[in-house]
Amino acid sequence: MGPEHINNGSELTVQGGIRKSRLQRNQYTISLMNEGLRAGLLTGQEMTRIQNAFMQFLQEMIKKYTRGESTSVTTETAESLLTSIMYAADAYLFSFEEPEKAITYLKTVDLRQIYERGVEKVTQCLEETKELYKEIMVNKLEVPVDAYNMTIDESLPVFLRKYGIIFDAHNTMASIDYPLASDDMRLQGVFYIKQYLERLKLETEFCAMFDQRELLDLLVHYGRECRFNYRIELFNIYEIVLNNAIFSVLSGGDADEIRISESQYERLERQFMSLTEPQIRSVIYGGMGRLQQELPIHPQLKEYMDGCREDLVQRVANAAKHSSLRAVIITEREAEVKSIVIVLGEDDRMSDVELRRRLDEIMACERKEDKVRLILSSFHSFHDFLDMLESDCLYGDEYDALFHAFGDMELAILAKIVFYEELRSESLDLPSMLLLKNEYTMDWQMQFVQCLQGMSRERLQAVEKYMGEMDYEQMRFY
Repeated sequence: MGPEHINNGSELTVQGGIRKSRLQRNQYTISLMNEGLRAGLLTGQEMTRIQNAFMQFLQEMIKKYTRGESTSVTTETAESLLTSIMYAADAYLFSFEEPEKAITYLKTVDLRQIYERGVEKVTQCLEETKELYKEIMVNKLEVPVDAYNMTIDESLPVFLRKYGIIFDAHNTMASIDYPLASDDMRLQGVFYIKQYLERLKLETEFCAMFDQRELLDLLVHYGRECRFNYRIELFNIYEIVLNNAIFSVLSGGDADEIRISESQYERLERQFMSLTEPQIRSVIYGGMGRLQQELPIHPQLKEYMDGCREDLVQRVANAAKHSSLRAVIITEREAEVKSIVIVLGEDDRMSDVELRRRLDEIMACERKEDKVRLILSSFHSFHDFLDMLESDCLYGDEYDALFHAFGDMELAILAKIVFYEELRSESLDLPSMLLLKNEYTMDWQMQFVQCLQGMSRERLQAVEKYMGEMDYEQMRFY
């Protein structure tokens, strides 16, 4: 906490009281001291004394960290320990309603006392966060969205189990993949996790107001409209539900509905395409207001919902400008053709031992024709088939022989996997994707692309037709 963090005492200028807008929640104590110095509530001498007290306390913390075996650690560790100390100090000083009182306390009370009371605040926050997590688990949405489930089932428990109040108070210590509709990334440690859970709870409460079947259908249609597998993509469920609920009331539907029919969409499209941005804002705000009146929305949830209005206004205005409202208004449309359903269940899979034996048999074959015949007769689970492709048991033109033995539908399934990202762009057809200079992580993917490049345009059109008829949510590889 040297001069790069705290202004030099020679810069003392009295410019009125504390400006709260200059106080940073993430570095509250440091910003409080700097602002106190600017406002004349701290002298340069007092600033130096407080700074030295923190450094002395850091030395004690280092000794505690090394269990008395050393008084020195790496620079990185020392900085981390100091940040943890400051985190506790921030927790206590931030609890003062008036920052001037916090500065007075900082000037007159022993730093150890401030730190210990800060640790109490952090400990209390951790306990409240654990209780909040229990509520989240009880009311968790039953949705097949990996990021949502893994964050709740795996990442958050890791944080609650490993969080270190003394040495790592500032460390979030968790991989939180599921994005919120509104997040404050300035916070760290347990204060961030508590805020995350508070907002996730609000989002969950809102989503639970709607029919579970409608919610699942909405996710399917959202993935189909965005041309991606909604199960593995990062997106916010609440935002999609909120938007469609607003569109429901704006198009004559009920507030507790999130299904948007084709006729409702056409009505909304005509309306938004004829409005200016201020008019769109007025309409969206009005729809939000009606939603809040007709659903059991409590004040805290209302405030959170209000924070999402402007983002929707901008998205609708931009989509209307570019005639792409379907990307915002998720409509329940029938597929143009009957979708192909590919279900390969757990019963079709081989055991690890059997799979290894089959792979050994494939590698023992000397002729590529024999390898292809063995693969086609032995593999019935697409999961096992992918394991086989990734095992490098095929070489060179053996891949080509295998892929040429496939029907159009099997080739389409592989193409959906290999060109997953490219398929999210509606402007690309299969021949165009084959011209891209992509780098592939696996040899079989490169071999597959080369095989398709050598096929006739008629064959590629047949494969592409199957690709268009397949939905990601209907493909089961396990």
